[in-house]
Amino acid sequence: MKYFITLAIIVSITLSAISQNPDIDQKVDSVLNLMTLDEKIGQMAQAEKGALENIYDISYYSLGSLLSGGGSSPASNTLQGWINMYDNYQSIALESRLGIPLIYGIDAVHGHNNVYGAVIFPHNIGIGCTWNPELVKTANQIVAKEVAATGIDWTFSPCITVPQNERWGRTYEGFGETSEIQKIMSGASIDGLQGSDLSNPETILACAKHFVGDGGTINGIDQGNTIVTEQILRELHMAGYIDAINLEVGSIMASYNSWNGVKLHGHDYLLTDVLKNELGFNGFIVSDWKGVDQVNEDYRDAVKRSINAGIDMVMVPDRYIYFISILKSLVQDNEVSIERIDDAVKRILKQKFLLNLFDEPFTNNSLASSFGSVAHRNIAKQTVRESMVLLNAKNDVLPLQKNNKKILVAGKLASDLGAQCGGWTISWQGSNGNITEGTNILTGIQNLAESSEVIYSENGNYNNPVDVAVVVIGENPYAEGAGDRVSLNIDMGDINLIKNIKEKGIPVVAVLISGRPMIISEIMPYTDAFIAAWLPG
Repeated sequence: MKYFITLAIIVSITLSAISQNPDIDQKVDSVLNLMTLDEKIGQMAQAEKGALENIYDISYYSLGSLLSGGGSSPASNTLQGWINMYDNYQSIALESRLGIPLIYGIDAVHGHNNVYGAVIFPHNIGIGCTWNPELVKTANQIVAKEVAATGIDWTFSPCITVPQNERWGRTYEGFGETSEIQKIMSGASIDGLQGSDLSNPETILACAKHFVGDGGTINGIDQGNTIVTEQILRELHMAGYIDAINLEVGSIMASYNSWNGVKLHGHDYLLTDVLKNELGFNGFIVSDWKGVDQVNEDYRDAVKRSINAGIDMVMVPDRYIYFISILKSLVQDNEVSIERIDDAVKRILKQKFLLNLFDEPFTNNSLASSFGSVAHRNIAKQTVRESMVLLNAKNDVLPLQKNNKKILVAGKLASDLGAQCGGWTISWQGSNGNITEGTNILTGIQNLAESSEVIYSENGNYNNPVDVAVVVIGENPYAEGAGDRVSLNIDMGDINLIKNIKEKGIPVVAVLISGRPMIISEIMPYTDAFIAAWLPG
């Protein structure tokens, strides 16, 4: 017993001395030199918090990271509930032999969207339409601050995909269909999330995703095959990553898709030769959710190929014990070199030091007061204003008059907060209804109207005279996979709703809620104004 107490004291003193060393790389090397093979491999494993077999596995296996997937929240989905959860996990991580802190990841892709009451910003397709990188930077500073307020240090954002087929269910995660807009907006996003100093308590680690070509799959099939030349891959799909690397993005997520038939998670040329060596990426590469599993049906071979290809941290997410045993055996059998393991762990530890997690591992409670605040929501409002696209306006139907008019609001989505937030909101796929705090379109119009009367009829069946109708149409929430579509046509029920109202002689303002451009030619002749509102949050 005396030996173990003495060892713990020595380790504690050693780590304390390391943390005072001003040179990050020297700190990393010093910690690495203290680590066993088991501890190194543990740092390379990321488990979903809900899949932990035992909460103390965090310290027993020296796990490097936990994540909350879409909809994975503590029992109390509140600010304090998240703080308590994070600090509890972190305290257990610090009980490991070396006391290496966790880095906790989450898909905060348009605000801290798993958390009830957080500010929900427009999805990236709307962000791209602002063409205002300064505003986008400010919006992401708010996202970082609200994520940090819950203790979490890392977001799997921004998505800098370049969607080429709107049938793809992740189209709304990209800023637009050109490399130009990805470069502008991804740079602003990373700058907002990471700032100039990751040790600042209001900043978090960003993750550029998904490397590379995820938006170019044949027929827009999610996780499909991107068949393009290397020149197109570089010029169209890779351009945003170069800017991200220049901004020192701390992590990059490998993509599910294949490039010309080869899965990205096992693509050593793109992950190591190009991304790390040629482009000089110094952060760490994290896999996508079970992305390693797709490299080969034989899990051992899949792990071998992915780690050797350049994956540094594996989002397991539910069989971390098995993954750790497999990777250890691969090293012992000389199928994965210890040099590859050391490189991966050094990359992970470096970001933890840059985040100052060794010295300040717990939640900074000074950030709680601004979480979901009016000031934050005002920035989100401005982002929504600048994201909307007015496709058509005639007959002086806009702006709506606040006084002395009768305004009919129609369409089931007009009063649906969940629909205007879209996927990746509170739950993975999102859902309809009042899923969090916010203002739906109907309530927004009612709040702004002064003496004008606002009448709501979901199906548009209102026979008294009105001056104008605002008809909200579009898509219900979805996320990856489930959002893939064959047709981009507007739902026939929405078309008939607008036609019926217009045929009564009422001027119609159509508001389209959608995660992608849609075919509107059949509906445009029946509108006096048409607004693409995307997914405004």
